Amino acid sequence: MIILNNTILSDDIRDEHFVCDLQKCKGACCVEGDLGAPLEERELKEVEAAYPIVKAYMSEAGRQAVQEQGYYILDEEGDWSTPTIGNRECAYATFDSKGMLKCAFEQAYREGKTQWMKPLSCHLYPIRITKYDEFEALNYDRWSICADACSLGKSLQVPIYKFLKEPLIRKYGEDWYNDLVAEIEGEN
Repeated sequence: MIILNNTILSDDIRDEHFVCDLQKCKGACCVEGDLGAPLEERELKEVEAAYPIVKAYMSEAGRQAVQEQGYYILDEEGDWSTPTIGNRECAYATFDSKGMLKCAFEQAYREGKTQWMKPLSCHLYPIRITKYDEFEALNYDRWSICADACSLGKSLQVPIYKFLKEPLIRKYGEDWYNDLVAEIEGEN
């Protein structure tokens, strides 16, 4: 394990390889699973603020899901997540002409129409964060639908922590990330 400030990272984040292969998976992580994308409580206001712009990027079914369920939902365990369409894909995901799922938040962000990219849980995937009183635990979430991402990452020799540089900096800051790299690369 890697201990850095108030975070504990599993060795897999250093040792395993990963690069999303959207051409093969078609964004399956936006549709598989039992809930929508996990949201941090501070992200709830971001979802609400972006929605008036983002809804133009969404499917009719996605807009209907938000109308019926709200911008986000609170599950039985007290965690926030995005609503889903028929307990399947995230309401904020939409299929493009090639059958690939795209994030409405990210599309609006990339076109410069919003300041918020997308839920951090999506940006950080395949890392999942568990919060404790004194620290946060970062773990690699292995999921069979990401087998092609593991293969591509291995062939390109891209470890998870390098693939997720941007979202890790978004979450913890550039100094933290630079310390992580120094800690990992100092071990070799």
